[in-house]
This record gives sequence, C-alpha cells and structure tokens, in this order.
Amino acid sequence: MSEETLIKNETPKQVTQEAPEQLSDVLLVLDREKMKIQAVKNIDKDGKMETVDPTGKNQSEFLRVDKHGDFVTNFLSNFWRQLKNPTQFSLFKVSADEAVEKAKDFQKQVDNPTPKGEKEMKKHEVKNEPEKEQKQENQKDMVTTQTAQEKSEYRFQPEQVDWETMKNLGVSKEYLEKRNLLEPLLKGYKTNELLNVSINFGGVAVRTDARLALQADQDGKPVVFVHGVRKTPELHREFFGHSFTDEDKKNILETGNMGRIVDLKNPRTGDMIPSIISVDKLTNELIALRTSLIKIPNEIKGVQLNDEQKQTLTEGKPLYLEGITSTKGASFNAKCSYNADKNYVEFLFDRSNNNQQSQNNQQNNQQSQTQEAPRTFRGKDLTDEQYNKFKDGQTVYVELKDKKDQPYQGYITFNKENGKNQFRVSKPVQRTR
Repeated sequence: MSEETLIKNETPKQVTQEAPEQLSDVLLVLDREKMKIQAVKNIDKDGKMETVDPTGKNQSEFLRVDKHGDFVTNFLSNFWRQLKNPTQFSLFKVSADEAVEKAKDFQKQVDNPTPKGEKEMKKHEVKNEPEKEQKQENQKDMVTTQTAQEKSEYRFQPEQVDWETMKNLGVSKEYLEKRNLLEPLLKGYKTNELLNVSINFGGVAVRTDARLALQADQDGKPVVFVHGVRKTPELHREFFGHSFTDEDKKNILETGNMGRIVDLKNPRTGDMIPSIISVDKLTNELIALRTSLIKIPNEIKGVQLNDEQKQTLTEGKPLYLEGITSTKGASFNAKCSYNADKNYVEFLFDRSNNNQQSQNNQQNNQQSQTQEAPRTFRGKDLTDEQYNKFKDGQTVYVELKDKKDQPYQGYITFNKENGKNQFRVSKPVQRTR
C-alpha cells in the first residue's frame, strides 16, 4: 500500500483516503420517559424510532448521516417530521468513531447531572425545527429545493476542483464527464476505471494507469490523489504493523479479501485499530477498513441473514449462502465476504485461477507475442517502454496523426489471445501556439 493511503476514517495532518461511510455522524437519542441513551437505528413506517444499545457490538447497526453539505439539515428535518412522538426524545449528533464513548458519557450525565456534562450534551444536541420555520421552508420554490437535494449528494462541487492539476495529469473536466467519472469523484469515490495519467517528476513525465480520487485537506478543499497500478499486492511488506501470514496471502490472492480481523497501527496516534484488509482489484493496492464502519445488510439477494451470519461477515470471514436469487430470477449458492475497498458484501471468486491462466498464457505465447505485437501503430513508432507494455497486453497511451496531419490520441491494447490490436480514441491533443 502506498504511503499516501492510511487506515480509513483517520484524520492525520496530511491528507488521507476516506470513504463516504467514514465521513459520517451517528445519532444518539435520550428517551425522556426511560431516561436512557440509545443509538438510533431507523424509523419504521409508523413513525416509531428503532434503537439499539450504543455498544461496540452494535456499531454496524447505527444509523449514519453525512457530515458534509446540506444533506444533514434536510435529513434531520425529515427525521423530525416522520417521528411519531418528537417531544418524547432528545437527539444528539456525534462523530461515528466517538459514538460509543459519547453514549457512555451522556448516560453518566443523565444518571448524575453536572454543569460540565450538561454543556457537553447541549453542544451535540439536535434541535427540532419550529413549526413556523418548517412551513416557510416547504413554501420555497420546488426547483430550488430539488437543486439543493441534488447538490447535497456531493461531497465536493466542480468549481472546488483544482482543474489545473487535473490538466497536468492529462485529464479534463469534459473528459471525466464524457466517461461518466466526474460524479463519483465529486461524491468522494475513486474512479471506477483506470485512467492513463501523466505524472511529472522533476521535469521527467511518466505516463501510467491509475485510479483518481478527491480527498479533503485540512481546510476542506479537494486534493487530487493518484492511485497507481501495482504489478501485485505488496504482501511481502508490513502493512501498518501487520505481517501477512501464508494464509493471509493465499486468501487475498484468491478472493481479494484477507478473511479475518487484525489490529493495525495508526501511524499518527499509535493506536491499534481492529480492521479488515482487501485489495483494490484494479490497482492491486491494499485497503484497510476499521471494523466499526462495517454495516451488514439484513438481506442478500433474497436470503435473510441471522445474527450469526451477520457476525461472520462483520469479522471479515467468508460466508456460504444457499438459495441466492440472481437478477434473472435463477437460484444459486455462493460464498460472500465484506470487501474493505468497496465497502459492501461481495460474492467471492477465485482470482488465483485467472492469474495462473494469465501467467500460463504469457509463458506459452511469449515468443510468438514478441513477433506478433507490432513495433509501429498507424505509422507511429512505439518507444521501448511503450512496446514492452504493449506486447504484454497492457494498455498504452499514444499520440497520433490522421491522413490530414491532424493530431489525435488514444489507448492501444494488444490482445495476446488473437494477436489483434484494440484502439480507443481519446480527446484531441491540445497544442500551444
């Protein structure tokens, strides 16, 4: 794993990788009749609040709300309106990673009130909107409300992005929009496909395939992160204090998930954090996710999960399910596991077979590939670096000219199975005059 990526949900001084689930708060509630602090789980169709004990065991069931944008205000406003008996409860919004400890502190305050404890609870209390203000809000123009809701889905706005840096990487706003990659970036996700980017090291430009992401700096401004492709996951090195066992390596290479919980050391604080580890299957980058952020669904493709099955998935272990219903209505059985990179439960497939087959194909066809892969593409001589990647089946970026001597650019890939070239056009090359 590269140095720029740290354990998820950490906020060290330098910029770190965070998933949307990490940028969240948890709602704690005080039931004035029972005088007990609970964590909010949901509101049912009858307007009754569902809660759970605010313990580490139940963290996966806590209702989380986004910390950023107008979404918090809109969500809480709707929450109050749906609640059947709002006057019976007091709500408190706390950071997800502090929820359990805050709940303990709040319960102590409820049991034995102190001025200091009262001040702390008021700091986190979520006030219900007065009815008059709610009516005024409802009378606003529908278009304006809709626009606000659409904006609230995004962590960043396009105008916040440093497009000059993007340009230096060879990526433009128009290009991202055309490829449907801008929206996930603004929502805080990595691009869901690889991009060919240019990185400048002291005047030497290097082109590489990578996934891009936007992460907030200390001032909340988006910073561009480049997640480059690695040949293989770096399992021979320590990963935040964890040394991979042979079994760990086998699981990651076969399924993409390690299959168990380990304590990882936060490099900033030294704290040991229970986490699961997966691999980004596009870049081979190792990704860690603290277990407190794992949220297991009640149902997977028509199969209702019991508490024991949920616990298995929460611990990062694989789970075998029977009677799963596919999108086409067919029934099948399969193993599944929680993926730290994707932040959801995925079905497991043996990646080692594909890797082995790919290696066998490369060994069997290495000599013929050297002869079949052309050194020239559409009149353009490939450099040694380009050709070595091209003949191995990797995607290579090229700048070309058409018959009218007009520049254009794209990506070429050599199909080692059929010996054919695949070409994908990119945007025209911009020339300065």
